[in-house]
Amino acid sequence: MHGVTSLQSATGFGELLRVRRERVGLTQQVLADHATLSVRAIRDMESGRVQRPRQETVRLLADALRLEGHHRSRFEAAARRQALLEEPRDEPTAPPVARGAIVGRELEAEVLTDALAVHGDRLVTVAGLGGVGKTRLVLEVARRLHLAPGWSVRWIDCGRQPAAGLERRADLARAIGERPTLLVLDGAGTGVDTALLDELFHRCPGLRVLITARVAQPLPGGQVIPLAPLPTPGPELDHDPVALAEVGAVRLLLSHLRRLRPGFRLEPEEAPAVASICRQLDGLPGALELVAGWSTVLSPRQLVARLTDGPFHLAPPPAGFGGRADVGAALGAALDRLTPAQRDLLERLAATPGDWSGEDAVELSGRPPQECLAAVHELLASGLIRGVPARDGVRFTVLNLCRRLCGTGVYAELAAAS
Repeated sequence: MHGVTSLQSATGFGELLRVRRERVGLTQQVLADHATLSVRAIRDMESGRVQRPRQETVRLLADALRLEGHHRSRFEAAARRQALLEEPRDEPTAPPVARGAIVGRELEAEVLTDALAVHGDRLVTVAGLGGVGKTRLVLEVARRLHLAPGWSVRWIDCGRQPAAGLERRADLARAIGERPTLLVLDGAGTGVDTALLDELFHRCPGLRVLITARVAQPLPGGQVIPLAPLPTPGPELDHDPVALAEVGAVRLLLSHLRRLRPGFRLEPEEAPAVASICRQLDGLPGALELVAGWSTVLSPRQLVARLTDGPFHLAPPPAGFGGRADVGAALGAALDRLTPAQRDLLERLAATPGDWSGEDAVELSGRPPQECLAAVHELLASGLIRGVPARDGVRFTVLNLCRRLCGTGVYAELAAAS
């Protein structure tokens, strides 16, 4: 009974180690010999001078003490609690602060947060065109996990510093430890160090890695989520401002317009032009932000005319809001990465009006089904096509901007500029 009471009162790992050692009648020297450790290491752990015992050390001690079943589990859990108690008490580093509220991506943010925090997905890549909103979506996910109890967030901008060279592996693993941690590699592309990820996943059981990339790198055990542009309105909504304002792309464009033109309201006479802007730009958030930057000097109807004349040459405004994304260069770069077979299929699909199914693509291409469907998958991951709502299965459409770009002389110019 005395032994049970002593074990229950052992609040720290060092105290529990001493109680366990004394229960089996071992001196510090004998335990050190059995565990192939130094007697000083045993003494330092029991006195509390060593506050973060390594997992391998804990395993050797448990073996030497011949702990099994729930006794071993409690012993190892005490070591983990000790490490967590000795973690720095500062609040986890906050991810970068987004410039505005997230609009139109609420469902994606919820699903992605649950995938990491609830369902336990450890490696996820969000892929898509430049300007589709990958970083903004991941910022929202990082913000939610940063605010969740016990979670830490580490954000690496891979455009400024390589992910693999940020810290020595041992330092990075030690900094993460066993606490639930989201590691974001923003803009990692194909430069992810798979050996580093393998080591971090092995040493950090609570680690989740979220990557943004225009081109997804095949990673063992990873999941790729293609991020499509925001939903755009059909022509049937052009004269219904209330219904129009509920569509994702329109919601985002209106949020930009109202920042630049306080008091702006979607009036019936301007509703068709706003809807047309969203359709012409395929609901791409970066492109909508860019075009909104000109709204202080051009009306929606004037902007429609400018986009009709040449959407790829609408430069960022000289000052003011937005204008970060170059949609033409992003599309040109995506087209340039296609294989000849993928490019041929895309051009055939772009010349086909309306939406189409995978079976339609196979028939149109004249290629073996598996080869053609693999090409469709690559086009979807690259962001050049998007899924559309359908009652009779999965259907797709080529981006309107991509239709205009394919088969024109603008393509070579934009690809070279990218």
